[in-house]
Amino acid sequence: MADITLKINGIKVTVPEGTTILEAAQTAGFKIPTLCHDPELSKPGACRICVVEVKGARNLAASCVTPVAPGMEVLTHSEPVINARKEILDLLLSNHPEDCLTCDKMGECALAAYAYEYGVRRGSYQGDKNVYPIEDNNPFIVRDMNKCILCGKCVRVCDEIVGYSVIDFINRGFKTKVAPPYDGTLAESNCVFCGSCVTVCPTGALTVKDTRGKFRPWEVKRVKTTCPYCGVGCNFDLLVKDDKVVGVAPNPTSEVNGRFMCVKGRFGYKFIHSGDRLTKPLIKKNGEFVEATWDEALELVAEKLAEVKAKHGSDAIGILASAKCTNEDNYLLSKFARAVIGTNNIDHCARL
Repeated sequence: MADITLKINGIKVTVPEGTTILEAAQTAGFKIPTLCHDPELSKPGACRICVVEVKGARNLAASCVTPVAPGMEVLTHSEPVINARKEILDLLLSNHPEDCLTCDKMGECALAAYAYEYGVRRGSYQGDKNVYPIEDNNPFIVRDMNKCILCGKCVRVCDEIVGYSVIDFINRGFKTKVAPPYDGTLAESNCVFCGSCVTVCPTGALTVKDTRGKFRPWEVKRVKTTCPYCGVGCNFDLLVKDDKVVGVAPNPTSEVNGRFMCVKGRFGYKFIHSGDRLTKPLIKKNGEFVEATWDEALELVAEKLAEVKAKHGSDAIGILASAKCTNEDNYLLSKFARAVIGTNNIDHCARL
């Protein structure tokens, strides 16, 4: 593939043929705002906030869908570009709730960040506003379509990454919105509640129900860990506040799953602080379970296994592995059964 050289803000940039202006600008270190663009999804060129000025072109070009060309000269922050972005933000904010101070997405909202960057305090256009009921009739996700900017990221991630196509655009013009079939709710659809739509949403239109009002993004420490629900090995971040896990968020550096997770990995973390969870080994003495140290418990297990093996042989012992263990743990358990105990009596629950 041939390389193409162009100028961005007066600086020569060389990129492979087929590269978009947005990608070329990012390579050169120039920041262009985006709302509908996502590097892992298709490119609709819908929001237009990424427009740039191309010398000789009749109109401003959407940088996320415009490929570079030899000799092209691009300005990413000229006066016409800045004015166009301000106008787009003005239009979006004119039909957007002004509750940023209490919105759970504050601190991570792209719309709020760009409004601050470009000095757009509020929408100036008067007229009708869409007023939709907040959808919270499922256990996991809250949908506030009043805050939706119709970027379409949730639609594309559900179709292109998850493969379920639960939601799409409905209606026309001012009444356009994102919804499941027949304008139903997620609870009434075939949504698997993986939360991928929440991950890509740039505003507060989609939020996690269980964490609403519990913390701000800057109040939590992110601790990368491995999901315990199956052996795939997905990674994500535990959100920790005051030494307590208050939520889970995807980690883009995850080798296996990237930014996307399943419903159990995303929302099934409450067992961590469950009052029913065992935190210390228990040994039965005189018919009652009592707390013991790990050394005491492991010595007892080793002693009992040795007694059974000596009296009845290795095949009198069976071991059950777990889908909640990592592949590495299950591999070691298999080695323990076959090489240490000397039995092939090891089985595995396929799914929990």
